[in-house]
Amino acid sequence: MNGFSTGEEDSRGPADQVCCLVDVGIRCSKPAGNASYSKRIQKAVRKLQLSIDSSAGHTYICDFHKMIIQSARNKRRRKDSEDDSNETDTDVPEVDLYQLQVNTLRRYKKHYKVSMRPGLNKLQLADQLMKHFKQIPVKEKDVLTFFIYTVKTQGNKLDQKNGITGDNT
Repeated sequence: MNGFSTGEEDSRGPADQVCCLVDVGIRCSKPAGNASYSKRIQKAVRKLQLSIDSSAGHTYICDFHKMIIQSARNKRRRKDSEDDSNETDTDVPEVDLYQLQVNTLRRYKKHYKVSMRPGLNKLQLADQLMKHFKQIPVKEKDVLTFFIYTVKTQGNKLDQKNGITGDNT
């Protein structure tokens, strides 16, 4: 959910590439990292008075700007949650589907039978699945009650295999 696209194998862009962002009218000269500019971070970039250099020929961002953008987005998220102190945190799940591998996202899609058009890239797939994930109703009290019941009645399956029973009351 961080809005940055990262390469699987290559942790850096080519050595001759520099950050594509312009800060206060001056193009950043730091080496480009593996994070790239995307629509998800566009608002944060504008608020920080940064812009993308159209002549860069790529969208890779240096690690310095990546950290600044991430911290600005996290501060905004924390501020929003403080303002909504009467509401529960069910609106913003703490799960970051964007960090999962594509195969894992596809397994999630198949398990929940989420229908979407074929040929989506990782970011598009994660966006669609995040929308689905946020819509799953969860009754916290029921989930906790069921969890406690399961633990008390079934014990730890590993302990049962080793000859220890879960009836230690």
